[in-house]
Amino acid sequence: MFAEDCSMFAEILRSLVRIRQVGLFEIIILICCFPFPHAIKAQFAAKEKNKKTMSGEDETAASEAAAEEMARSITYITGSQLLPLIRRPNIAIIDVRDDERSYDGHIAGSLHYASDTFMDKLPNLVEATKGKDTLVFHCALSQVRGPKCARRFAEYVADAKDLGVKDIVVLERGFNGWESSGRPVCRCNNIPCKGGESKP
Repeated sequence: MFAEDCSMFAEILRSLVRIRQVGLFEIIILICCFPFPHAIKAQFAAKEKNKKTMSGEDETAASEAAAEEMARSITYITGSQLLPLIRRPNIAIIDVRDDERSYDGHIAGSLHYASDTFMDKLPNLVEATKGKDTLVFHCALSQVRGPKCARRFAEYVADAKDLGVKDIVVLERGFNGWESSGRPVCRCNNIPCKGGESKP
């Protein structure tokens, strides 16, 4: 289109020069003021597209930053710190162990979301923890599965609004550390656990 504009402009100049209706000064004015409509339109469209692209990139960057911030904010809580808080209604304990939960017991009232199917069940976990402001994740030792699932949850809910979760923490030393310290363990088979069979 720009080439067509230039060609049209050159043709106008040639015609004017032939009939001696334009001098050097007028030619300079024409060159400076000729609108080149197609070129201007194309430049405007390119600028708009660039603005939209930058806007999309900014939103993506903000989303990624929020997820990273949430992931970085994951901290650890000790068993002795958790014990007096365990009955509070604003706390949910998320057990991400796999089959071992069924024969090793579990922390009373904890929710079971096995690590091997964790990503598939994330929407269910979000629903189950609505109204909770602190989520405590753990596995057997809280060295791999517990922290990994906590971070995955943090990334998943980074864009969610009004979810209410303020703290995502990991139980230090996991279930094994909890049990070996003589803290209460539930052996029930209820799903979800009601916390009715806790034994030290």
